[in-house]
Amino acid sequence: MDPLDLIDRKIVAELMRDATLPVSQIADKVGLSQTPCWKRIQKLQDQGVLTSRVALADPGKLGFGLTIFVGIEAPDHTADWREAFGRATRDIPQIMEVYRMAGEMDYLLRIAVPDMAAFDTLYKRLTDAVPIKNVTSHFAMERMKFTTAYPVDTTHR
Repeated sequence: MDPLDLIDRKIVAELMRDATLPVSQIADKVGLSQTPCWKRIQKLQDQGVLTSRVALADPGKLGFGLTIFVGIEAPDHTADWREAFGRATRDIPQIMEVYRMAGEMDYLLRIAVPDMAAFDTLYKRLTDAVPIKNVTSHFAMERMKFTTAYPVDTTHR
């Protein structure tokens, strides 16, 4: 894929900040008229740069007051285990993110649940679904910064 030019990066940055902006406002912010801006947005979607448009919600107001970061150490690194682990994590909606890591832990999960009892239920479900060598849980006390917007360079060509 070709690198994004400055205008495309500006469009992406605006959409990451607020995906509800009308095309006319995005066009004004990036210095285009509406039709070329819309065509660029469509191209960015077709290229997979823009993968979806979502609304962000306050987890506490939705009843998800506990965020846990869980480190997983795999018992082996076979394709079968990875596939089983992938299925197990996809099937548990409270597991919000899963990353395969380099270093001491093999996988890092971000989990959102209402309380400790819900986490215990999730823990049992996950460990029943797939063998795990080690689980290390870290409980978030406060979310101090959160963003889904990548720091795209919108000033340099």
